[in-house]
Amino acid sequence: MLLAIHPDHPEPRKVRRAVEALEDGGVIAYPTDTVYGLGCDLTNKHAVERLYQVKGMDRSQPLAFVCPDLSDIARYALVDNQVYRVLRRFLPGPYTFILPATREVPKLVQLKRKTVGIRVPACEVTRTLARELGRPIISTTAARPGQEPLVDPHEIDATFRGLALVLDGGAGGLVPTTVVDLTQIPPVIVREGAGAVDEFVTS
Repeated sequence: MLLAIHPDHPEPRKVRRAVEALEDGGVIAYPTDTVYGLGCDLTNKHAVERLYQVKGMDRSQPLAFVCPDLSDIARYALVDNQVYRVLRRFLPGPYTFILPATREVPKLVQLKRKTVGIRVPACEVTRTLARELGRPIISTTAARPGQEPLVDPHEIDATFRGLALVLDGGAGGLVPTTVVDLTQIPPVIVREGAGAVDEFVTS
């Protein structure tokens, strides 16, 4: 089911509807500052399993934590002063930063390395969703494994069977986030995407 939403000024009633879908254990699709995402409630084990099923993704593939702002990050990731300066400079923005996970991160979404991918998009819809939910949205790109991200909300709705809701904020982007591993010194660019790599490396 599609629900049109204003990308810059999301209507509270529509945000509430999407949050209710998340609270009920549903998987939803939503716009971000890069590509459309598929996400669910971090704390719902069945919803996380369903997210992997809906996308057709192997369980070894990591998921990102979408947070509304920097204040939430310290609960789920270990952040020292130097890392915080990096996060403050580049977030909100088109980056996913890999950080050491805290014990607050459910084992279900942890990989062997005990790290977590943190994302704070520069997109009002996504941040408002996470803020209203009261905890991070566990998220992945709206793309079949190995394929390009889908940009059309109607196509997303038709492709991913079992979605509770698709928030239609217009056409999405094709380039996903830049993924930077901050657990290593110097940081490692895991994936080049929408975020400027040169600017980050020279920071």
